[in-house]
Amino acid sequence: MMSVDNAVSDVASATKKFFKRVLPIMLVMLVCNQLNRSNIGYAQDHLQADVGIGAAAYGFGAGLFFIAYAIFELPSNVMMEKYGAKVWLARIMVSWGIVSFLMAFVQNETMFYVLRFLLGAAEAGFFPAVIFYFARWVPAGQRGKATAIFIAGSSIAAALSGPIAGMLLSLHGALGLRGWQWLFGFEGALSVVVGFTVFFLLDAKINDAKWLTASEKDALSKAIADEDAQHTTTDGGKINRWKMLLNPQILLLCGIYFSVQLSIYANTFWLPSIIKQIPGTTDLTVGFLSSIPWICAVFAMYFAAKLQDKATSKRPLLVVALLVAAVGTFAAAIASPVMALVFLAIAAMGFKSASPLFWTIPQSGLHPLVLAPAIAIINSLGNLGGFVAPFGFGIIKEQTGSVIPGLFALAAASTIAAGLVYFVKERRTETEPAAAEDLSVEAPVPSRA
Repeated sequence: MMSVDNAVSDVASATKKFFKRVLPIMLVMLVCNQLNRSNIGYAQDHLQADVGIGAAAYGFGAGLFFIAYAIFELPSNVMMEKYGAKVWLARIMVSWGIVSFLMAFVQNETMFYVLRFLLGAAEAGFFPAVIFYFARWVPAGQRGKATAIFIAGSSIAAALSGPIAGMLLSLHGALGLRGWQWLFGFEGALSVVVGFTVFFLLDAKINDAKWLTASEKDALSKAIADEDAQHTTTDGGKINRWKMLLNPQILLLCGIYFSVQLSIYANTFWLPSIIKQIPGTTDLTVGFLSSIPWICAVFAMYFAAKLQDKATSKRPLLVVALLVAAVGTFAAAIASPVMALVFLAIAAMGFKSASPLFWTIPQSGLHPLVLAPAIAIINSLGNLGGFVAPFGFGIIKEQTGSVIPGLFALAAASTIAAGLVYFVKERRTETEPAAAEDLSVEAPVPSRA
């Protein structure tokens, strides 16, 4: 029987190996995810010129992704629990890669709509599957760190997507293909290759990991099992995903996350269009300039994480992040194109920092079996902001010729979300009573510490 000290040491060693070996794989997957989500933002003008897809049609097609994502998020979560996170993550990547590759052959608006919808259906369940995988491999004390690093990786991925898109668009004419065909074809094929590779690199269970010693496997498996055992209930209740949809706290979290997603995806899909208003820009320079807000966001998220580690409550930090997003977006709406880029960088520091701060709240104390469906619900409904933002901006631009009214709306949404944060219940420390009972319905919940 292993000593307590040896067990703690083995758990720490196993977790450290996970961060070094597995987390980078997850980040590569996230980069592919971001590339395939955001590439239409850089191809927008080219699709309009070559295929005849106008601003409103573009916005609607960009948003259809999130309608499909919301519809298929819960079913995908159920299938993930059945087949395991490893198999399901590989399936998701290969599926979205194939659909993205087919975007290189889009001929009209209808085909554009269908492929965007299929892309959302293919990708649905990606984020909950990653979180569920973390819950099966990482002890609770380190799970928030893993999630924060993963979410922070989205900003790095967004920063990379611009320069990569710019370079691929610059291949216009090579092998008789247009630049936007290179963009969709290459990034889609890359995701397929990475998806198959992930299947062979990831391990389904702790005991399958050859990179862990026998003692590390035993200690980590026991630590995860002990945490699960502490959270069991005596009534043996089952998870009712549909009833969870009516839970006030979950609906409140959905509303806040909806606002965060509004800002993220308005910028994801329309930032290149805003930057093109700067005189003298090309596809390549737009790609590189588009990375500036996301690079700024990476540094902001790093310092926000440092503050988060010391804070007993995450709510004040989340409020500040949302207000920074609101101020930056409002200032961008009334500034010149060059200064608008500066203020959008400030806004990105706010709304991207808000995302990991937000997820610490629903994640702080939920049983792993509740965690995946709860996050699936929040993620799917909140991600509808990804439909409203690009579609709304598309209509606004087609009707007014400008996205400025949309920026005012984003600033208002972030301000309202900041006010809603104070109605959210959270567990401040590991020794205080958990608010998890308010975040799950007919589901196992953690015992009070």
